[in-house]
Amino acid sequence: MNIKKASEITGVSSDTIRYYEKVGLVPPIDRKDSGVRDFDQRIIRRINFARQMRSAGISVEALQKYIRLFDANEDNTQQQIALLQEQLELMEEKRDDLQAAIDHLRWKLNNYDSHMSATEEALCALEREHKTNNSKLD
Repeated sequence: MNIKKASEITGVSSDTIRYYEKVGLVPPIDRKDSGVRDFDQRIIRRINFARQMRSAGISVEALQKYIRLFDANEDNTQQQIALLQEQLELMEEKRDDLQAAIDHLRWKLNNYDSHMSATEEALCALEREHKTNNSKLD
């Protein structure tokens, strides 16, 4: 099958499929005599695997390492698990940072009258003072 059909089946754009091949997330894709990529079920499964791993938040670099471990002839199960654990911890850190930002913004909204308006007024006063001082220098 051609790349358009592979894209339809996997839900991955043709450009992304080409990128996945270029960076090694899928193995080199066989080509017809005309040079057109010829996708088989093995490649479709690899594209789906890469899409699912990326959807799970795995970075391209980590996925490249994971695939190298997976494709190796020896059993690398423990290294694969360690890599996934590391990626999970990174995602949890990002989640915690995002949650802290959400909580901070929620606090600002809930305390707008008592906090934000006073802070904004103080900033405006500093701006007015700065403009006044700069105009005296001119």
